[in-house]
Amino acid sequence: MRDCTQLWRRFTTLSRLGGLAVLGALAGSLALGGCASTTKPGAVGIERQQALLVSSEDIEGAAARSYRQITSTATRKGQLNRNPQQVARVREVARRLIAQTGTFRPDALRWKWEVNVITSKELNAWCMAGGKIAVYTGLLEKLKLTDDELAAVMGHEIAHALREHSREQISEQMATAVAISVAGALLGAPTGTADLAGLVADVTITKPNSRTHETEADRIGVELAARAGYNPYGAVTVWQKMAREGGGEPPELLSTHPSSAARIADLKVYAAKVMPLYEQAKKR
Repeated sequence: MRDCTQLWRRFTTLSRLGGLAVLGALAGSLALGGCASTTKPGAVGIERQQALLVSSEDIEGAAARSYRQITSTATRKGQLNRNPQQVARVREVARRLIAQTGTFRPDALRWKWEVNVITSKELNAWCMAGGKIAVYTGLLEKLKLTDDELAAVMGHEIAHALREHSREQISEQMATAVAISVAGALLGAPTGTADLAGLVADVTITKPNSRTHETEADRIGVELAARAGYNPYGAVTVWQKMAREGGGEPPELLSTHPSSAARIADLKVYAAKVMPLYEQAKKR
């Protein structure tokens, strides 16, 4: 369930199973959360309508709590920001990318962005709702990323936050939870609620994204990179590097960001599309 049409189909199915109470509860949640695109289309033209059953404020608050827990744990283990040169490099790339987020949503320029580097062998990076970024040293060191490639990875992760993909995934879980809760109440079964901060961490770091989400993040990511003055074809070479690095055990980024020939082909198309933005940015 990744858009409003699919959500309404879920409503109809659940209403047959659980009665009008289920339909009413879910429809009420949709009315509160809305059905709209979280971003402007940009040059890459992302305009898909999104079903959102939980507020962005709740998700961003939960993300901030989860991020504090993760960075506090990394600090205790001596894994946070150990290499000043790496940290400075990652934060400079982030600074330039963040400055371009207003193209897709002006409010992102006012987010309380945080950028940290975690010492880990994992080939991983992520951006939680509200701009909470982590880059793992394994990604930098094993792949020997150029700045263009680093911008591609970080732009991709920032795009997930701009599009509020974690909010969408949690909305899907909420729709199912409401149905279970109502059905359980009708049957006299106990119900419970999940910790929102835990859910945000789970969908951001652990659970795979849909193909739709990945394609959106790829395309927005190359545009962010191009506008920031990074060659958008870095997105092509970095995914090729990760595919080669994987071998029999795919890297963390590939396990949650599936790659394919079709994906590389799509990246090439959209990198070409935003090349004029890159050329313009280089002249500034």
